[in-house]
Amino acid sequence: MSLAVIQMVSQSDVLANLAQARKLLEQAAEAGARLAVLPENFAAMGRRDVAELGRAEALGDGPILPWLKQTARDLKLWIVAGTLPLPPRDQPQAKANACSLLVDEHGETVARYDKLHLFDVDVADNRGRYRESDDYAHGSTVVVAQTPVGRVGLTVCYDLRFPELYSELRAAGAELITAPAAFTAVTGAAHWEVLIRARAIETQCYVLAAAQGGTHPGPRETFGHAAIVDPWGRVLAQQDQGEAVLLAERDSSEQASIRARMPVSSHRRFFSQGAQRPASER
Repeated sequence: MSLAVIQMVSQSDVLANLAQARKLLEQAAEAGARLAVLPENFAAMGRRDVAELGRAEALGDGPILPWLKQTARDLKLWIVAGTLPLPPRDQPQAKANACSLLVDEHGETVARYDKLHLFDVDVADNRGRYRESDDYAHGSTVVVAQTPVGRVGLTVCYDLRFPELYSELRAAGAELITAPAAFTAVTGAAHWEVLIRARAIETQCYVLAAAQGGTHPGPRETFGHAAIVDPWGRVLAQQDQGEAVLLAERDSSEQASIRARMPVSSHRRFFSQGAQRPASER
């Protein structure tokens, strides 16, 4: 197996979450995975001290980055570290980004993606109101990086609702796209599978959708249903709720065949902005 997607039920205790993530990553490595994707907020859920956590990591005083590098080295595993709070490089006092790091098997950071689209939404659940921008700054860059399993594009959770980002990743050469998430139970039940399958079909990429799946502090309930989706939109593996390690292989020959038989990338048209109204409405 070359690909692994992790589902967790992270709580507010960072060290306990890291210990549990280590066990799940060990399972992935033992099964032969070369790349594993952790969910959004894998190290902490429900914390209100995001700024302090981010500054500690940036200054080298936090536990998450050392753990991540050591785990990748120990397991000889490439890891997409869901998200963790990190301020911009060389600005430890700045507002944190919801940052997804790609770390190689030597513990080196290969790529950093700062979540572009922040979840400022009202949801009909027991929490009701989500304002991610209260704690995080918007990212600004599309990121694709080379890995042993192919060229990987990085996204996070709410990004799934913005297909133009995924089109940009495909244009930049992505063959797989990671989507670590913590979808609410309400929005997940309505849209999660539709979105991850649509993004895979549109881009003809594998979508590696790690997830949080359970009850967290806040209170907050996440939808789960972590999944691996192939470029034809087939769900290769999925877990409803609770912790899990999902595994699949990338079939690069089949992916190339899908892209050759349906060359949507070369068929893409560009058009001027603004819809023209019918004459009867002018």
